[in-house]
Formats: sequence, structure tokens, C-alpha cells
Amino acid sequence: MCLKTPLYDVHVAMGAKMAPFGGWDMPIQYTSIVEEHTACRTKAALFDICHMGEFFVYGPNALNDLNKLFTCELSTLAIGRCRYGFLLNEQGGTQDDLITYRLSEEKFMVVVNAGTRENDAKWISARLSPDTKFDEASSQVAKLDLQGPASAEALQPICEYDLQQMKYYTFVETKVLGKRAIVSRTGYTGEYGFEIYIDVEMCKPVWDALLATGVPVPAGLGARDTLRLECGLPLYGHEMNDTMSPVASGLTFAIAKEKENYIGRDVVMKELAEGTPRKLVGLQLTTKQSGRNGQNVLSGDKVVGTVTSGSLAPSLGYAIAFAYVDKDYCELGTKLAIDNGRKLLEAEVVPTPFYKEGTARRKTTA
Repeated sequence: MCLKTPLYDVHVAMGAKMAPFGGWDMPIQYTSIVEEHTACRTKAALFDICHMGEFFVYGPNALNDLNKLFTCELSTLAIGRCRYGFLLNEQGGTQDDLITYRLSEEKFMVVVNAGTRENDAKWISARLSPDTKFDEASSQVAKLDLQGPASAEALQPICEYDLQQMKYYTFVETKVLGKRAIVSRTGYTGEYGFEIYIDVEMCKPVWDALLATGVPVPAGLGARDTLRLECGLPLYGHEMNDTMSPVASGLTFAIAKEKENYIGRDVVMKELAEGTPRKLVGLQLTTKQSGRNGQNVLSGDKVVGTVTSGSLAPSLGYAIAFAYVDKDYCELGTKLAIDNGRKLLEAEVVPTPFYKEGTARRKTTA
């Protein structure tokens, strides 16, 4: 049986198409994926992301404990900032990709994926010092993502903090609709926007208040997937899993090269030095028909890779895909094909992100 977010009844009443995702019954679309995608790129879209997990880790040894688990360096993370990284197993496999928020010198919030939440909680809590506290707060915390260039216009009337002061990958503890909240600016769509962490009982009032402004439209996970794919952002379970390290994905910016003694480091460092048999590449197709997860990538008659994600790119007008491809076929401009079981779809290795006009990093007055 799938879990339900606090907004499940709201989604059903709004006519959303619901489907299982990460163990949750989630809205996939309300009107159409393309309409919701376009709204996010041009104005703003509001996503229910309450399925994600939130952990609070605190105590005098919390920093050292987390630093031994995550690939990113947390000792240089300032209060009020957040950082992307990976949780690895002993074999170097990626158990999850996550974002760590530094709330104070000794307190952190870790945001994890829905499908890995339970395993992450067990793995992390079992490896903390006796005096480090672990609070699995996912059932008490609701998360709404407001994304798009007009996001501040919708959120500012109900948020006490001046959103124009917020820089990329920072957050603030403030009030939304008069109640405590954490508001951050990271984004998983490539667009300027905010993540709003609030108590569960405030989820519907905040959702209603944001939609009442007429600025954002509700959007489902279908548009979220096309948005993140266009901007070259990975999805756990597709571009990452617990049998492979993050090196092949090219996300080495989230691996602190000089950092020692985190779980999985030996494997990661070896792969950084020697390379990996396959690499994650972006593929641009010649039509609007795209490959799908698990389909073979070919060079001539030879299978040289596997598609991990694929879709029509609404902002670009053609199909795109992520695929792990043998290292000898990863050069930009390499001509390949995707076998969809009925025909071969012509493709070319191209740089990512595919869509380069996103507003996520735009400068504000800060």
C-alpha cells in the first residue's frame, strides 16, 4: 500500500492523475506535463514534495559523524548554507544523493529521497556517536517546492524574510503564514525558486495561499522529471544506484577530493584516478520520440550502453536522454542509436545541461 502526503485529498479533488512513486501515491499531472513544465519555465509551478525525508542530526560530534558518511566536505559549510553530496556504502555504491543544511554549529538537517529514506535512516543513525542525536522528522515536516522565475512574487506576501536577499544554495529559518518554516533556494528544475519546509498542519494552508495568488500552477512529478532532465540533473534509481559510485555519473563536484575516511572513499578515489568503464552522457535525438530507461544504446550493431532516462524536452522541441555508455563512445558528437524494441532512434552525444536558459542561479540583490 502506498503512503499518502498531507495533500493527497487535495490532489484528487483537483483531478490530478495519481501514480505510485518511491512508495507514495503522488500526483503525476493535473492538466498536461507540457503545460505544467512550461509554467515552471516561464512563470512558476508548485510541487508537493512531502514524500521526501528530513532528518535532524545534532550534538557536539554531529559534524564529524556526518563528515565520515557523506562525500561532500561539511566542515567548511557555513550556518545558513546547504550542500549536495552522496551517501555511499562500503563498496562505493551510491545509497542516496542528498542535501545537508547547517542549522547551527552542532545541528544539521539532511534531506533524502523518498525511496531510500528508511534505509538512509537506519544506516546513518547506526553510525553516529553515542552523544549525537538523530531525529527522523519526515512525518512531521511537509515540503513544498515553488519553482520558476516568478516564485518570489507568489511567496513573498506570506513570507517574513526578504526573498531578494537569498542566494543560491542558502536557506533561512523564518515564518510563512505566521508559522515557523525553513525556506531554501536550491531547486531541482533548473529555475529560480524555493523549497518550503513547514509543520504538516500548515501544508494545506500554505499550498492554498500560494495558489490563491494566481502566480503558480500546481504541477506533478511528470513535469518535474522533464524539467530536471532538460537541466541535466540526475534522478536516484535512474542515473544513480547502490551498485555504482557517483564517479561515472560525472558528479565529481560533490566529492571532496582531499577529504579522508568517509565510507566508500577508497573506491571513489581509485575510479577518479583510473576512470570507469562507462560514463553518463547526454543524448540528443533527431525526433520527438525518445528512448526509455533500460533500452540499449548501439554503435552500429554493437550494444555500447543503456538509457537511464529519456523524454521529449518541451523547452527544446526534440527528445533527449541520459545513458551510461562505454568510455570509448562518449566523445561529444559521437553518433549512436537507441533501440526502443521497434526501431532504432538516431542520437548524438551532446553536452549537458541540454537546456541552458534556466534561472536557478540568477543573482538577486544580495
